[in-house]
Parts: sequence; structure tokens; C-alpha cells
Amino acid sequence: MNKLHGTGVALVTPFTTSGTIDWAAWERLLDFNLAGGVEYLVINGTTGESPTTTAAEKAELLDVARRHVAGRVPLVYGIGGNDTATVVQQLRSFDPSGIEAILSASPAYNKPSQAGILAHYQHLAEASPLPLILYNVPGRTGSNLAADTTLRLAEHENIIGIKEASGNVEQCLVILARKPADFLFLSGDDMLTLPLIACGGQGIISVLANAFPQQFSDMTRAALAGDFARAQQLLFGLVPLNPLMYEEGNPVGVKAALALQNVCEPAVRLPLVPASEGLTARIKALLAI
Repeated sequence: MNKLHGTGVALVTPFTTSGTIDWAAWERLLDFNLAGGVEYLVINGTTGESPTTTAAEKAELLDVARRHVAGRVPLVYGIGGNDTATVVQQLRSFDPSGIEAILSASPAYNKPSQAGILAHYQHLAEASPLPLILYNVPGRTGSNLAADTTLRLAEHENIIGIKEASGNVEQCLVILARKPADFLFLSGDDMLTLPLIACGGQGIISVLANAFPQQFSDMTRAALAGDFARAQQLLFGLVPLNPLMYEEGNPVGVKAALALQNVCEPAVRLPLVPASEGLTARIKALLAI
């Protein structure tokens, strides 16, 4: 899956101030990231506010992206949930044309055991018409996809990789040390991209890259090429921005950064609210706008 090495962007979903999807801004966002040189785009992830977009909106976001991107970079699509049977039905019923892989977060809220997480992903892998990328994000799901469980799932022919956003570096290192050579390891934490590539990772699915695609993709490519001095320089330039992206919830901060660059409105859907004036001012100061 070399197509998914480098920088993937977990795209936000642009909204108008009245709460509808801003389709012109969606195309601007796609173009903004393509112009920034990212390797692929991820649609309908949690950064895209997938808990508050409807099934019809999700389908249209994908259809518009397919038409607009027109094969210039691979697309990854998010399908997940905490009801295994429902996710299986979604995988069997959606149109997979033009999509490289499915990204599926570990079940949230019901906090299954490792045996339950294993069985959940095995059912999804059997049902999916496309290769599956695991997504471990305990901060959102309330449970951790343990390294041993990941490594067992890596043996399945239709599970090709993991987006690891646990923030647990030791856990990441266990996976990197023992995973099959062709199993894709992607950082799910922007600030860990460089060190995890240094230990054998293949890239990142990023939040920050929405608003800083050129800097982030340049950093990731430099790290993958072994130019860690250049990668470090680019990473350190992004470090002050990173905590501001999450201070009032994701994607509140990155939408504020995008709005300051005239890509989309800072609008989000309840229960999220747009960035406060104070947060926006601090992001603006770092952007030197």
C-alpha cells in the first residue's frame, strides 16, 4: 500500500453559518490540500464531524470528492461505529468505486474487551469490499486497541494497516517491532509523526495538514527520505500551533486556522461551537496574518 505512505489528511467538513454543508468550501478545501502536495485524502473521519453528518451528507461528500479529485490522489473513506452489525451493513451497501481503503475506528462508548475488538474488526474485514485500516484512538473511544490485538489483526489478508492515535509510544514501538513488513503503520498524532517514521512508520493521517498541507507533507516526505534535520525544522515550526487545534475540541481549532486562510467558515455543528475570539486571536498571531 505504498500509495498510502506519506501524509493523509483527515479532512474537516465545511459548514455554512446556518449549519448546512458548504459545497463550494468543500471543493476549495480539496484543492487547497491537493495544491499543498499531500499524498491522499481521508473523508468522513471524526475530524470531519462524522457523528453529526447524515448518511445522505456522507454519501454526497464522497461523491463530490470523487468527481473533483478525479483520481489525482487516493481517497480513504471512514466507516465505523459501535454496532458491528450496522457497520457491516454499511460496508456491504456503499459504493466503493474510486476508494483505496476504509478507515474504521475501534468501537466507542460500549468499551469492548480485546476479544470483542478483535471479533468486531474480523467481522468488518470479512464484509469490507476494500482493504481495512484500523484506527486506535482511545481518547475518543474509551478503550485501547492493544498492541497484541493489532498484531493478531495484522494477520488478516484484508486488514492492511493501522492509524495509531493512542499517544502511547511504547505501544507503537511494540507494533513497529513485530508487525508484518507489509502492514502499514500510520501515526494518528501529528507531533509523533517524525519519531514514529524514524522507528519504521510509513506516515500520518493528520489534522494539522488540513490548514498546513505544504509544511506537513514536506516534513513527512523529508522524514521518510531520512532527512531528519529538515523534518525536525519543519516539525518545530508547527509545535506551537498543535495544542491550539484541540484546546476547544477537534476540529474547532483547525477550522479557525482554515477560516483565517479563507478556505472555509469556522462553523461547526453542535455540540461543538466555533473557536472563541481568544483562541482565534492566538492562532492568528502564530500564522502572522
